Amino acid sequence: MGRLKIGVIGAGAAGYFAAIHAAQWDAEVTIIEKTSKSLAKVKISGGGRCNVTHAAFEISSLSKNYPRGEKFLKKVFRLFAVNDTINWFESNGVTLKTEADGRMFPVSDDSQSIIDALQHAANRVGVRVLFNFNVKKIITKNPGFELWSDDKKLHFDRIIVCSGGNPKLEGFDFLSGFIHSIEQPIPSLFTFNTPQEPIRKLMGISLPDTFVRLEGTKMAYRGPLLITHWGLSGPAVLKLSAFGAKWLFDQQYKAKAHIRWSNDWSEEWLVMELLSFQKNHPKKKISTNPLFGIPGRLWEHLCEKSEMEPDIIWQNLPKKQFNKLVQNLFCYIVCVDGKTTFKEEFVTAGGVVLDEIDPETMESKLIDGLFFAGEVLNLDGITGGFNFQAAWSTGYVAGVSAGQPEK
Repeated sequence: MGRLKIGVIGAGAAGYFAAIHAAQWDAEVTIIEKTSKSLAKVKISGGGRCNVTHAAFEISSLSKNYPRGEKFLKKVFRLFAVNDTINWFESNGVTLKTEADGRMFPVSDDSQSIIDALQHAANRVGVRVLFNFNVKKIITKNPGFELWSDDKKLHFDRIIVCSGGNPKLEGFDFLSGFIHSIEQPIPSLFTFNTPQEPIRKLMGISLPDTFVRLEGTKMAYRGPLLITHWGLSGPAVLKLSAFGAKWLFDQQYKAKAHIRWSNDWSEEWLVMELLSFQKNHPKKKISTNPLFGIPGRLWEHLCEKSEMEPDIIWQNLPKKQFNKLVQNLFCYIVCVDGKTTFKEEFVTAGGVVLDEIDPETMESKLIDGLFFAGEVLNLDGITGGFNFQAAWSTGYVAGVSAGQPEK
């Protein structure tokens, strides 16, 4: 028998990692990419710095950052997790650093470091990359598989599908020759549009540790919040959008978000602090003397929202307006109507159903020799390096499993 021929569909993070680890078994590995570029998402991610992974070293805490795929990935992470990612990149010449929020980047702050490491490792083990081959259909042969473009075909003994997420169901049409189920793709990681809300006039203001909840649900997240010209963004909103992706999709992106401007506040604490300030500074003008570290423009807006007279001082504040101020500090309600996604870093929920994949090997439970890795699967992480970690982990397991001469 000759060398095992393996085709890897997709020249992204998962595709390269799968190809590298399959080729280490002396398999003949070809990455098939429909465009003329490889690792394009790696290049632009993290503002061009590439958020490689996250400093979540316990598998139980790491897996909690995946709205879809948590249980599945727990099994995958036992085979390859954050420490393995750090060690692999360090052994390939890239040292990673950890930022205050746990995100990990190359010390170079340049995604090209990650690209170079992957490409050099692929070259070292003889991985071939075939560009501009758009796989339109895959035919199961006995043995192996045929990959068809418009008028060309390739034959492989095994294939690893690492084609990434797609915002439309038609993006999975090339898999229609298989009996695998596809979960309807929907957006994840998006900002909340608030077109009717006056808060948009405060664009550029950010708060370091807020608490945001979707009304009528238990879904909530804490973290930094950014007010933009279209609405609400920042890690708290992006993470909430990931966990609430299906619910928000079903609501047609119309919802109410409740904002506590500091996660640490309790309503009782706010009342006590405000009463104390009112007693100690009765003649101070309220709207121009912000409290609790709240930016001046936001404080002024909260006073206006609480129906205060512009020049009112603390000793003249009616109880009704006092209570409204407490309400707007502790539970500011915003009407969400629509979303904005960042197309260059688009993440989808949806894809190949996980129940049909073996997490110990990433092989299809339905078709021998067919493997999957990365966002083509119905798994996705919140912002912070978690989607790349899932790509490295599933890519590693798929590559090691596919490359072995005897399964």
